[in-house]
Amino acid sequence: MLTILRYLKPYAARMAAGLSIKFSGSVMDLFLPLILAHMIDRIVPLRNIYLVLLWGLLMAFCSLLALAGNVIANRMASSVARDATRTIRHDLFEKISLLSCAQVNLLGIPSLVSRLSSDTYNVHRMLSSMQRMGVRAPILLLGGILMTLVLEPPLALILIGTLPFTFLVVFFVIRNGIPLFTGLQEAVDSMVRVVRENAAGIRIIKALSKTEFEKERFDATNEAMTRREWKANMVMGVTNPAMFLFLNMGLVAVIIAGAYQISLGRTQSGVILAFLTYFTIILNATLTLTRMFVMYSRGSASAGRIAEVLALGEDMPVIEGTGKGPDYHIVFEKVRFAYPSRKDLLSDISFRLKRGESLGILGETGSGKSSILQLLLRFYDPDEGTIYIEGKDIRSMHPDELYPRFGVVFQGDILFAQSIRENVAFGRELGDDEILRSLRLARAEDFVSALPQGTASRINARGMNLSGGQRQRLLIARALSPPVKGKEGPDILILDDSSSALDYRTDAELRRGLDEHFRNTTKIIVAQRISSIKHAEHILVLEKGRILGAGSHAELLESCALYREIHDSQMGEASRA
Repeated sequence: MLTILRYLKPYAARMAAGLSIKFSGSVMDLFLPLILAHMIDRIVPLRNIYLVLLWGLLMAFCSLLALAGNVIANRMASSVARDATRTIRHDLFEKISLLSCAQVNLLGIPSLVSRLSSDTYNVHRMLSSMQRMGVRAPILLLGGILMTLVLEPPLALILIGTLPFTFLVVFFVIRNGIPLFTGLQEAVDSMVRVVRENAAGIRIIKALSKTEFEKERFDATNEAMTRREWKANMVMGVTNPAMFLFLNMGLVAVIIAGAYQISLGRTQSGVILAFLTYFTIILNATLTLTRMFVMYSRGSASAGRIAEVLALGEDMPVIEGTGKGPDYHIVFEKVRFAYPSRKDLLSDISFRLKRGESLGILGETGSGKSSILQLLLRFYDPDEGTIYIEGKDIRSMHPDELYPRFGVVFQGDILFAQSIRENVAFGRELGDDEILRSLRLARAEDFVSALPQGTASRINARGMNLSGGQRQRLLIARALSPPVKGKEGPDILILDDSSSALDYRTDAELRRGLDEHFRNTTKIIVAQRISSIKHAEHILVLEKGRILGAGSHAELLESCALYREIHDSQMGEASRA
C-alpha cells in the first residue's frame, strides 16, 4: 500500500481541500437533527409561525450546504483517483515494458495483463471510496455519537455498547478478506490466460473440432474463479447482516429506554426523535464503513500485486569496466546458457563475424537457434562466456546504445492494428522515400501498391487480413528500415525463420537484395531451408545446443554428416555437383 500511497503525494493540496469541504458538509448534516429537536421542544410550543419558518429556513440552508459540499468534494475525490490511477497505470506499463524476459516469464503475460487492467481498476475504486466514504462516514459516526452524548447520555451508552461487536466484525472481514481477494485476482489471471489462448488459437480449435473441449476448459477455469469469488463474497457478506443485527438490537433498546424516560418526564419527545435520527445516521455511517472496508480489502490485494511489479529490480544491469574484446563485429566466446526450468540449452557456443559478413544457423527444433539470437539481443545473459559487439561486452552497453544497432524479424512476429506505413516505421521518423525503399527491398512494394490506399491501408490485428508471405515481407521491411535517423539500414540484421512463407523466387530475390544493398550490415539468418543460408560466409549446424559443424556451405557438405543429410533431403544429391 505504501507504494500506491506515494502516488497521492502530488495531489495532497487537492485532497486536503476536498477533505475540508467534505468535513464541512458532514458537520452540516449533523446539525440538522439538533435543530429539529430544538424546533419540536422549544419553537413549536410557542405557536409562532414566523419562528417555525425561520428555523425551517435554517434547516434548508444547512441541507443545501451539506449537499453542495458533498457534491463538490466527491467530484474532487473522483478527479484525484482518476489522475493517480492514470499515473499508476502509466508507470506500471512502463515497468512492464522494461522487464527482462526472465521476469516476464516468471510473472506471466496473463498476470501482467490482469494487473494492468482489473487490478488498477480495483485500486481506482479504492482510492475514490477512501476519499468519499473514508472521511464522511467516520465524521458522521463519531459526530453522531458525540451528539447523542450531548442530548441523552444514558441512551448514548446503550448505543456505544454495540460498537465493540461491530468493530470485531470489521476486523474479521479485513483479516480474512485481503488474502481471499488476492487469490481471486490470481484466478482472474488464469481466466485471462485461457481467453488469450482461445482467441489466438481460434482457427486451430475450429479446424480440429475442439470447440466443446475448449468450452469445458473455459468452464473449469470459470468455475474455479467463481468458487474463489463466492468464498470472498461470503466473508464480505457477513458484514451487513451482522451490523444490522447489533445496531438494530441497540435501536430497540434505545426506543424502550426512551419511552420509559418520556413516561417519567425525564426527557422530551423532540430529544428522543433527534436521538433516533442520530442513531439512523450512525447506522448508515457504520454500513458505509463496512462497504468501504470491502473495497479496501479488494483494492489492497490489487495494490499489493501492482507494487510487486513496480518493486522488481533491474534484472540485467549495465556492467561497467569490462575489458575490450576481440577486434570483430560480433563475437560469441564459449557461451553457455540455460533457462531456469531446463538443463543446459546452449553449451560452448563460439564464433566470430566481421562487419558485413553473414551467418546462417541451421538445426532441429529445440537445438538453441533462437536462443543464440536472444542472447545477442541481451534478452537474457549467458550463464558462462561473453558476447561482444565491436569489441564491447554487450553487458556494458546501455540499451539505448545496443538496440538501435539491430533490425530484427522474430519467429512468429506480429503486425499491429495500424496502417502499413505505421507498421514499417514503428515509431521511427521515416520519410515516404525510406518507407518505400524498405518495402521494395523486402519485395513487398508490388502488393502494397496494389492496395486501394497503398501504405495508408490498415492492417487487422496480427495481420490477419494478409497472407503469410505478405506478413513476412512487411516484417522484413520493418527490419530493413533505418533504426535511427541518418542511417541507411541496421548494423546487424537478424532474420529468425523469416522466409518460411516465401516462395523460392522471392526468397532468392530478397537474398540478392540484401547482398547488394546491405554490404556493411552483418546478417544472422536462422532458417529451415538450406537454400536460404547456403550463400552465407559462415554456417553453424546445431544439435542439442552444441555446434555440430561450422564452416561454409562447401566445407559443411564435406565435413558435417547432418548438414549433408539435410541438404540431400531438400535439394537432392545431384545438386552437390
